[in-house]
Formats: sequence, C-alpha cells, structure tokens
Amino acid sequence: MSRAERVSGVRAHDDVLGYLLKHAHLALEQRSDTALGPTGLTSRDLGVLRVIAGGVARSQQEVAALLGVDRTTMVALVDSLERRGIVVRRPAEHDRRRNVVALTGAGEDLFDEAERIATATEAAFTAGLDAGDAEQFRRALRVVLAPDRS
Repeated sequence: MSRAERVSGVRAHDDVLGYLLKHAHLALEQRSDTALGPTGLTSRDLGVLRVIAGGVARSQQEVAALLGVDRTTMVALVDSLERRGIVVRRPAEHDRRRNVVALTGAGEDLFDEAERIATATEAAFTAGLDAGDAEQFRRALRVVLAPDRS
C-alpha cells in the first residue's frame, strides 16, 4: 500500500469518538473552571459537592467510587474542602473506619451558587444545539455510559 493510499484511508482526528469526547470534556472543564473561579471552586470540587448534596453517596469512599476518583485524590479533595469550611467529615455511626461527608451551611450556600454557574456554563457550551438536541445528547451519553446489561 502506498503512502497516499494509506493516508487517504486514515480517519481525521476530529472523526474519532475518543478525540471528540476528550476534547469536549476538556473544553467544558476549562470553561467551567473559569466561570467558577470567583467561587474558589473547580469543576472537580463541584462534582464532589454535587454528589454529597444529592445524597447519592454519603461516605468519602462512596463519593470516590461514584466519581471514579482514586482514594488518595479523594482524600486531598475532601481535605481541601474541609479546611475551607465547605464540608465536614466525621466517622460513620456503624463503621468508624468510614468517613461520612456532609455540606456545612456555608457549603450548601456555595454549592447553590456554583451549581447555578455550572448550569449556565453548560447551557452556553451546548448553545449551538437546540434544547431537544442538547437533551438527546445527554441521553445518548447516558446510554453509552450505562453498565453492560447482558
């Protein structure tokens, strides 16, 4: 196969799903981090707060598992949030080895503000799509990310 034949059969980088997903994530994260700047939070911090605020996970370990964050990174994230008075960490009643994490009153207020900013940032990011397409995009990603049911 000649170089010209091989090159003509190579997909463009922006036709590769992995490239598109990675760069869409990076672009949204950068926009979100910039918009969240005045709050002192990053999009990663907000992800942790969102899981805690939503009650989906109560322990530090559960938050880490849900977000796909390694234990060491989660400890550093929660340590930082705790030092800033945004979350409080205490041993679980039934298992003292586990830490329950909760938002403080100040953390709840900060979360509400940051969530409004993040929602507006997401809307601006998907502004090129009509509302139905933006929701379909979210549904399609949920399907792709759903655990294998076979």
